[in-house]
Amino acid sequence: MVLFLAVAAGMLAVAGAAQALYARAAFRKFLSRPWPSGPALPASVLKPLHGAEPRLAHCLATSLAQRHDAEWELLCAVARADDPARPVAEAAFAGAPQARVLVRPAILGENRKVSQLVHLAAEARHPVLVAVDSDMDCPPQWLTAVTAPLADPRVGLVTCLYLGVPADGSPWSRLAAAGVNWHFLPSAALGETIGQADGCYGATMALRAETLARIGGFERLLDVLADDHALGEAVREAGLQVVVPPLLPGHVMGEESFAALWAHELRWARTTRILRPWSHVGLALTNPIPWALLALALAPGLAALGVLGAAFAARAALARRVNLAGGERGWGFLAWLPIRDLLSFAVWATALYPGGVVWQGRRLLLRAGGRIVAAPAPTGSSTAKEAASR
Repeated sequence: MVLFLAVAAGMLAVAGAAQALYARAAFRKFLSRPWPSGPALPASVLKPLHGAEPRLAHCLATSLAQRHDAEWELLCAVARADDPARPVAEAAFAGAPQARVLVRPAILGENRKVSQLVHLAAEARHPVLVAVDSDMDCPPQWLTAVTAPLADPRVGLVTCLYLGVPADGSPWSRLAAAGVNWHFLPSAALGETIGQADGCYGATMALRAETLARIGGFERLLDVLADDHALGEAVREAGLQVVVPPLLPGHVMGEESFAALWAHELRWARTTRILRPWSHVGLALTNPIPWALLALALAPGLAALGVLGAAFAARAALARRVNLAGGERGWGFLAWLPIRDLLSFAVWATALYPGGVVWQGRRLLLRAGGRIVAAPAPTGSSTAKEAASR
C-alpha cells in the first residue's frame, strides 16, 4: 500500500512538472499576443477604497498618470467619512480636477466592494466604465489598452491578468506576491492560451455602460463573492466577447501576518472550489514539489530523488520566466520556491473542505453559485448581544 501511494504521488509530481513547463510556454505565448489597437475612448475609472492599504498613495498616483488621448475621470468611494483611505486619496488628487473621492455610506449588499461600484457607476460621466482594485499599480498605457477593444461592438468586457508585487520586505508579503506570480498567473495564462479559462479578473474590468445596463448592472453582483467571475459569465451569456490583452499591471500584495495571508488565500481557494470544483481538483498538479516530497518520504531512493529534482527544476523554470516578465533577474527566489509550493498545497488541501471565509474583517458563509451571507456572530459575543437587543 505504501509503495502504491509513493508511485501515485510520484506520478502526480511528474504530471505537475510537465504542467509547469506547459504553463511556461503558454505564458510566453500569452505575452506575445498583439497589443490592443483602436481609438482612445472616454472612460470613467471606478476605484472602491477601504482602509489605508500599503502603498495606496503610489497606486492612486499611477492611476492618475495615465497617457490616454480621450476624456477620462477617476472616481473613488469610501463607505465612511473617517475611512483612513480618504485623506490619502484626497492628498493624491490635489490639483487633479479629473479625480474625486465620494463618501457613500449606504451598504447595498454583502459584497461591500460591489456596493461601492454601484454608487460609483451612478456618478460616472463617460460611456466606458473601468472598475479597478485599489491596490493596482497601473502602467501609463493601461487605460488605453483596456478600453480600446471596446470600440468593437462584439467585445463586451476587457480584463487583465496581473503580476504580484510585494508591498514591503516582509516574508508574508513576498509569499503573497509569489503565490500570484508562480501559481495564479501562469495557470490563468495557460487557460487563456488554450481557450479554457473563460476568465474575468476583478483587478481590472472594463465595459461599456450600456453593456452593464443590459446585463442588470453591478446590482446583480451585490451578494456574490466572486463578482468578477459572475460579471464575465453575464457578458458571455449576452453573446459578447471577453478580451484579455497581454498587459500585466502590478497587484500590490501586503500581508501583515501569516494569519492574514492564510485567510486571504483560503478565501480565493474556497471561492474557486465552490464555482469550479473540478478546476480546483485539477490545481493539484500545480504543486509538484509537495507530491515529490511525499513520494520521497514514502519510498526513499534515487528514483524519488530524481522525481523531486525534475519537479523543482520545472517549477524553477516557470518561476524564473514570470520573474523576468516582472523585471526580476536574481536567483534568490529559489529559496522561497519550495516554501511557497508547500503553502499553496496546504491552502489547496484545506479548501477541499467546506467552510466560511474572512473578507475585510467580516466572516462570510459561501452558498451555491458563490453567493455570500454574513456568518452569525458567536453566541455570547458583543455583536450577538447587540443584534438581539435591536
